[in-house]
Amino acid sequence: MNPTDPIADYLDELEHVRRLSAHTLRGYAHELAELKKLANGRPLEKVTSVEVRGAAVRAHAGGLSARSIAHRLSVWRAFYRWLAGRIALDANPVAAVRAPKREKTLPKALSVDDTMKLMDAPSASVSAQTGENAAGSIEALRDHAMLELFYSSGLRLAELVGLDARYVKRDGYESAGWLKRDAAEVEVHGKGGRHRVVPVGKKALQALDAWLAVRGSWVKHDDTPLFLSVRGNRMAPGIVRERVKRAALAAGIPANVHPHVLRHSFATHLLQSSGDLRAVQELLGHASIAATQVYTSLDFQHLAKVYDTAHPRAKKRD
Repeated sequence: MNPTDPIADYLDELEHVRRLSAHTLRGYAHELAELKKLANGRPLEKVTSVEVRGAAVRAHAGGLSARSIAHRLSVWRAFYRWLAGRIALDANPVAAVRAPKREKTLPKALSVDDTMKLMDAPSASVSAQTGENAAGSIEALRDHAMLELFYSSGLRLAELVGLDARYVKRDGYESAGWLKRDAAEVEVHGKGGRHRVVPVGKKALQALDAWLAVRGSWVKHDDTPLFLSVRGNRMAPGIVRERVKRAALAAGIPANVHPHVLRHSFATHLLQSSGDLRAVQELLGHASIAATQVYTSLDFQHLAKVYDTAHPRAKKRD
């Protein structure tokens, strides 16, 4: 281990051994840079729990959200656990420090009707295109396939853009996620390197087939990515967010719709229909059932509305 920069060694291990995504690594690097500031030139093992607690209090007073402080402490805690396996530490200075309590916020989900409107919007756009704008038609087919796959399989944004058209292992590259068209599945390595296989529904398969039929005209130098830009590159997350938002506006949905809203909608609608929390946990790739249980609150909201509307003793009397 590099005695002058254990953080660099830790980040290197996260990238090459645990294979965390570039986005997650940037987040870890940012939080560990804050830890280095707290150490103020001293060895990191000299940081005390009193200093860590003080840093959390100052961050909260400075306007940093409880969620962000919890994430920072989690990163620091994990780093010190790693460090303890390499040098002698009296104690993990973050072990007993807790973030401020945060308000419980429920994930936003679209109604079933709005979701259907969103899924149909790009399809209508394709039928309205003329032969004079072939690029626009291809783009609409791609966007439709992305929307359907988000909602059909509950994928995270990073998982969707990381999908390959098929499994590839060559020249030091190996697919982290890929479409298994014949099996009607996608296979992904998601958050924390957790592997899962998720079914792809009939509507999503139809949209994917329509995109795959024209995708070859956009292949320039690499035919590996499932979703391509007009320049032949793998779709960037920011562009996908923009395309989802644009589709929602075209469908007349006023809410701020982004890819994670579609993941929440997938989970909420599936739970409302099935009531099977464990199955939803598996499909979402949550490590803990607690992460999935938030959707039971959403489901209860739905049931409460039904009750208020239908139950004789809940109805308001004129």
